[in-house]
Amino acid sequence: MGEVVLVTGVARQLGGRFVRRVQRDPEVDRVIAVDAVPPEHHLGGADFVRADIRQPAIAKILAEYGVDTVVHMDVTATALGSGSRGSVKETNVIGTMQLLGACQKSPTVKRLVVKSSTSVYGSAPKDPAVFTETTVPKSLPSGGFAKDTVEVEGYVRGFARRRPDVAVCVLRFANILGPTADSPLAEYFSLPVLPTVFGYDPRLQFVHEDDAVEVLRLASHEPRRGTLNSGTFNIAGDGLLLLSQCSRRLGRPTVPVLLPAVTWVGSALRTVGMTDFSPEQLRLLTHGRVVATRQMRETLGFEPKYTTAEAFADFVRSRGPGLLPPGALAGAVDRIAALPFAGGNRCAN
Repeated sequence: MGEVVLVTGVARQLGGRFVRRVQRDPEVDRVIAVDAVPPEHHLGGADFVRADIRQPAIAKILAEYGVDTVVHMDVTATALGSGSRGSVKETNVIGTMQLLGACQKSPTVKRLVVKSSTSVYGSAPKDPAVFTETTVPKSLPSGGFAKDTVEVEGYVRGFARRRPDVAVCVLRFANILGPTADSPLAEYFSLPVLPTVFGYDPRLQFVHEDDAVEVLRLASHEPRRGTLNSGTFNIAGDGLLLLSQCSRRLGRPTVPVLLPAVTWVGSALRTVGMTDFSPEQLRLLTHGRVVATRQMRETLGFEPKYTTAEAFADFVRSRGPGLLPPGALAGAVDRIAALPFAGGNRCAN
């Protein structure tokens, strides 16, 4: 008998892609796809079970199908359809608690993979230049999705202590981008004009959705020789991009906003439904965040196909041209930077 893999959060594009990919692996005998709403995309030969992981029924599903591997992808920042932030938080936190409780009682579960986020590190002015998996954040996130992920990881650590016989792998993803990305940051980059924080040019990292699917698949199987598919791992593409570089490559102009007014701008954008300009995203777009990925390569044995720049380039191609051609926008920025009032072309006395 091969693996019986249960995947949560399959109504989202990334969850659906993972389900279609993992069922092609020779190690996998059956895939159980779970979500509270039916997906609009196909799931290949997987068995779809409509269930809310916030409810105790998830334990019956584990038992009925004899699940040995659980891939928990229903930890997200945005709601599906008309869902609210409150329902998202309940699914992230309460849903994870119910799922872990079911896994704890299940005699068949041997592996747990959790899709987490580098947002657990927060974004603050005195942060280290690079976060490792063992870095203690200067200040823990106070709300939103970032706080959800902190709570989720806390429950996962508790589960790992209670069930040391289960291999537990937590994948902290940088911002996932690609043609089908539906994250708050993808919504932000899709705006015709990008609000930025005056005086700040944050460093950002991305991981391509193809790489996200592949590393989830790798973590869901028995480790290869010389690797260890348990523990906590930062997942990101090589390199980084400044927000100003992102805007130029998108061909979208920016509107710098003074820091005291940023919260007001975010509220205005949320009111008109343009994007989830949450406080945690505002902090990311102010201070940025960069993580080390050495453990991803050396311990987990995963090498991303896309760099941060390449992941962003693929996202840009999927969004079409911006208001300004990227080349013309970059040239205009360079010309402005060369003006005397900007510090360029100063004459020596």
